[in-house]
Amino acid sequence: MIDNGTVTDAYTINQQNYGKPVKLPPDALAAMETVQVGKRPSTVDLGGSLGAHQVIAVASDRTPGRVLIVGLSVVDINSTLLSTGLIMLGVALIAVLLTALAGELIIRYTLTPLRRVAATASRVAELPLERGEVALSVRVADRDTNPRTEVGQVGSALNRMLGHIANALAVRHASEMRVRKFVADASHELRTPLAAIRGYAELTRRSGDKVPPDIARAMDRVESESIRMTALVEDLLLLARLDAGRPLRRQPVDLTQLAVDSVSDAHVAGPDHKWRITVPDIPVIVPGDEPRLRQVLANLLANARTHTPTGTTVEVAIAQLDTGEVRISVTDDGPGIPPSLLPEVFERFARGDSSRSRAAGSTGLGLSIVAAVVTAHRGNVTVTSRPGHTEFAVHIPSED
Repeated sequence: MIDNGTVTDAYTINQQNYGKPVKLPPDALAAMETVQVGKRPSTVDLGGSLGAHQVIAVASDRTPGRVLIVGLSVVDINSTLLSTGLIMLGVALIAVLLTALAGELIIRYTLTPLRRVAATASRVAELPLERGEVALSVRVADRDTNPRTEVGQVGSALNRMLGHIANALAVRHASEMRVRKFVADASHELRTPLAAIRGYAELTRRSGDKVPPDIARAMDRVESESIRMTALVEDLLLLARLDAGRPLRRQPVDLTQLAVDSVSDAHVAGPDHKWRITVPDIPVIVPGDEPRLRQVLANLLANARTHTPTGTTVEVAIAQLDTGEVRISVTDDGPGIPPSLLPEVFERFARGDSSRSRAAGSTGLGLSIVAAVVTAHRGNVTVTSRPGHTEFAVHIPSED
């Protein structure tokens, strides 16, 4: 209370004093004297622990010069507002986190069928579909093929597509089997008449002077072509058997001795080439079919001899690798294989204008037989070529 500009009574009541009136200190009294009478509250800093207050001064109607000042601590209000704000912020954060968690769970639950459909597609993608009989039995579960949902429509469409693919693969396999059976049967049946033709040609050639010269030359050609055709039939029959998955014999094979024998044979067949061999000091033994592995080396060396000019150096190397495999390499310094032919060099009847010659007696099956025999031994064969360097590398497991 202010009488004629002088504060007469000034008290404050707060929770710290348990609701009891406490007289204001002198500095707070001085601040109260500056309050002007008005209809709007004003803020006054009472200092110390009292802090700022919102006060309003009202003139007394009964006693002139007397002013009554009433105020409320702003500190408590600010503290309350701050506490309220922090609580609301905490509630909002909790609500956001709960909403995000609920959204994550809902999304995960909603996408679970789509994940199952994707898992089915992934299993199909991992199947070997390029050759042989494929049992494409993987399908999307019935619960994920509901046509009333988008995911169900995708699952149903995927099942229909898999059904069409399975039918196409079955038709392809049946066609392949018919072709293989035809090739095997035809090759087998052709062996007998070819042997007869060759026999009669040899018999005619042995008749000597009884056969006119022109007939003798013709019979020589018949005999040579029958020999060439017999070799082609034998190659086709071997490929048909390998395609059919017939198991090869598994017995220890000394690749070192095999390489020495093959290089010796190649030297006799191609004395104008330079032949080299690099083998370990100890025998290199692998489990396999000795005649077929011998044929692999013979075909690779014949390929190098046939498709390189005179004087070319051909080297055979055998190496035992730390990976548990044996590496057989046939390298030459010839003109190389044309880049356009490299992707299909192991295909059947593959020929190139500059590197394949019918006059040389090539059937186009030698390298395809190499690839088929090596694959049957659970190995692989690769080729790298550039002018002046061509290398065929065969990797075969050294143990079953």
